[in-house]
Amino acid sequence: MTAYIIRRLIEAIIVIILISLLVFFAMRTLPGDPLMIYIMQQDISEITPEIQAQLRHEFGLDKSLPMQYIDWINGLLHGNMGKSIFYNESVTTLMLERIPITLTIGLISIVISGILGIIAGLVAALRRGSALDNIVTSLANFGISAPNFWLGVMMIYFFGLYLGWLPIQGYTSPLDDLGQSIKQLIMPVFVLANWGVAFIARQTRSSMLEVVRQDYIRTAWAKGLRESAVVMRHVIKNGLIPVITVMGIQLSRTIGGQVIIENVFNIPGVGRLMVSAVFGQDYQVVQAGVLLVGIAVVICNFLVDVSYGWIDPRVRYD
Repeated sequence: MTAYIIRRLIEAIIVIILISLLVFFAMRTLPGDPLMIYIMQQDISEITPEIQAQLRHEFGLDKSLPMQYIDWINGLLHGNMGKSIFYNESVTTLMLERIPITLTIGLISIVISGILGIIAGLVAALRRGSALDNIVTSLANFGISAPNFWLGVMMIYFFGLYLGWLPIQGYTSPLDDLGQSIKQLIMPVFVLANWGVAFIARQTRSSMLEVVRQDYIRTAWAKGLRESAVVMRHVIKNGLIPVITVMGIQLSRTIGGQVIIENVFNIPGVGRLMVSAVFGQDYQVVQAGVLLVGIAVVICNFLVDVSYGWIDPRVRYD
């Protein structure tokens, strides 16, 4: 187990390095000059060639690409993500302001999608062919098919504009106003968790149906064990391996999906910041954002792989 964890950590580090190389050099291939965008925000008459040269030196754009990459990596190792050209502010500061917002929405949606998806799939499997099974299956098919941006717009129109029950945009910290924060989180969290609940429910149903057909489950029923005992001791744990894999996919999808959700609901998180940075060709912000997303996905995959051995003792890491 220890050797496997070390090997996976080394692989994760290699993947993160490759991500950093890809995003760094890909951003440099885009047409246009980010410094010109910064200059357009100022009084152009005051920007002399000497000032332009000074700005290029300040943002590190006067160095060769390999040196810019080395400087960027060296800064990351020291907690410095660089300076935003578009915002003229430290990228580390920008990220620290927005990461808590993104984490709040993401973690809540992940917990909800995991709990509701497993429960719905388990109930549908145990009541196969019933009206409840048909309802869960139909809702799951709809949840997978409905695009997040469309569902978000529909909820804004119906619950926000038509009924006036919920605010249609923005974010308020729970520490500032808990009630307002909950109202503003309901729609984004629901939309973000929608696909996860549906996907996990379908996979859980399929996995549990395979388990309940096994001989040891029939033996447990024949011994007269209560349904709750059979489900908790045998069905759930033996059917969770495929579900854990799906939840790993859901974690990755949630991280990427927040870019859409934050823009639909005008939430000042990392996703919205990255979209603004892409249009503004703000290299430093895009690099830092993509790298953070990549690290998060790698960590999710690592945790999923390691969790297999805890969920199923039959899994061995040789």
